[in-house]
Amino acid sequence: MDGKVWLILAAVVATGLAIGAAVLLVRVFAARRLLLDAGIPLRDKALFWVAVVYTVSPLDLIPDPVYLDDIGVLLLALRSLHAAAARLPGGVKAPSPDTSA
Repeated sequence: MDGKVWLILAAVVATGLAIGAAVLLVRVFAARRLLLDAGIPLRDKALFWVAVVYTVSPLDLIPDPVYLDDIGVLLLALRSLHAAAARLPGGVKAPSPDTSA
């Protein structure tokens, strides 16, 4: 394979990772209503803000063309917030997959 094919493949992979990171960032911001809940522990709320700062920060564990570290931090923040909300009495339930199709 020549250089053009590798460049196109790298661009497609980088674009896919960037889209995945953007989707997760939107989900983290959508979970901000959980931050207003007084029952959510401060640790989980702080993890949210750490994930947001890390994602927009120019400092990364892995260089920016590879967004795997950003995606991992965002997933950790989402899981932590939703797990904390689920532990509350009458907590938030995770949305079930759509099975109507």
